[in-house]
Amino acid sequence: MNVVLGVGGGIAAYKSAELARALMERGMRVQVVMTDAARQFITPLTFASLTGHKVITGLFASGSSEETLSSAIEHIAVAQDNEVLVIAPATADLLARLAHGLADDFLTTMYLAFTGRVVLAPAMNSNMWMHPATRENLAALRKRGHIIVEPEEGLLACGNTGPGRLAEPDRIADVVVEVGAGLTFHARDLEGETVLITAGPTQEPLDPVRYISNRSSGKMGYALANAAAQRGAQVVLVSGPVQLPEPHGVRVLHVRTAREMHDAVMEHLPEAGIIVKAAAVADYHLSQVPRNKMKKTAMRMSLDLDPTPDILAELGQKKGDRLLIGFAAETENLVESARQKLASKNCDMVVANLVNQEATGFESDENEVVLVLSTGETIPLSRAPKREIADRIFDQVLKLRLAVHAAQ
Repeated sequence: MNVVLGVGGGIAAYKSAELARALMERGMRVQVVMTDAARQFITPLTFASLTGHKVITGLFASGSSEETLSSAIEHIAVAQDNEVLVIAPATADLLARLAHGLADDFLTTMYLAFTGRVVLAPAMNSNMWMHPATRENLAALRKRGHIIVEPEEGLLACGNTGPGRLAEPDRIADVVVEVGAGLTFHARDLEGETVLITAGPTQEPLDPVRYISNRSSGKMGYALANAAAQRGAQVVLVSGPVQLPEPHGVRVLHVRTAREMHDAVMEHLPEAGIIVKAAAVADYHLSQVPRNKMKKTAMRMSLDLDPTPDILAELGQKKGDRLLIGFAAETENLVESARQKLASKNCDMVVANLVNQEATGFESDENEVVLVLSTGETIPLSRAPKREIADRIFDQVLKLRLAVHAAQ
């Protein structure tokens, strides 16, 4: 994939060199375009050395008339030859010029000719970030379908602490990968909504060393949390033990057992309008856990296990006018089992998948599911990355919400 990396004039420009490398590590060809202000913070030679390509720094060449003519129309060629434009750092000044269509240098002129996807990673002082003018410019850019990689909070160059730090290069690069993979990035159609999501396995202790668990990686639940957050929702993610980075902008509550997950979910139920139960909760646990490790002997051992709390069933009883989405991990009779769960747990939708398939099982990055809806519909979602599946699930959640509101 061909990517234009636009570098604005801010102290965070040095991170753009790390971003260029991160994009190339993900298999992308990177063409760097720098503003005049950016050259005050980092040299074009740095980017040329990293990417192996000429860095564009101006709209006009200083050589012969032929070179000048070629340079003057180069912004059109660059716009046509690349699929994604990512600007990092996108300063307050750059955001304003993009929002109002001002074209006084190569980057802003090329932007007006660019027809691909645009990713903007702002970086600036906290007061500048929160200023009404900046907020209005961001709203206009979002309305055009541009992806905003929100800045992070932390110590800024000015010495203040707050929002405004450029997002980490790997995070920006991952967004560009998703854009390039053809994912549909939606308007913030979950704005004002609180989504409660569970993810991962639980671990039920047998003694201080051993536990009962399952093969859930948490990837589907974390993909759902990322999708909901990017679509504007406030997200509470109750996560069992997983080896995954926390989704940006998501409140993560780490739990271990089914009882801990139950208590966390019920504590945050009142604030949620949508509940997505993607966790693979253990069905049984040992009620009386020994204080010391059980020693191995030559004798057979039997354990009396009790059922864990049925979180989904309890949510079905308490949901009120909330939307409740359950998951069914099956090895056979997929749709029939999902319909039974839909009815018995009082869900609005059940996401069913076969977990005994190697390519789309628990630990895979992809999934293939069937959505079984309370409206009677059955919607198969063909194999795709879990992040894409997550967006398609929320597409149906929003349609369900409209149907429920229309029926009231």
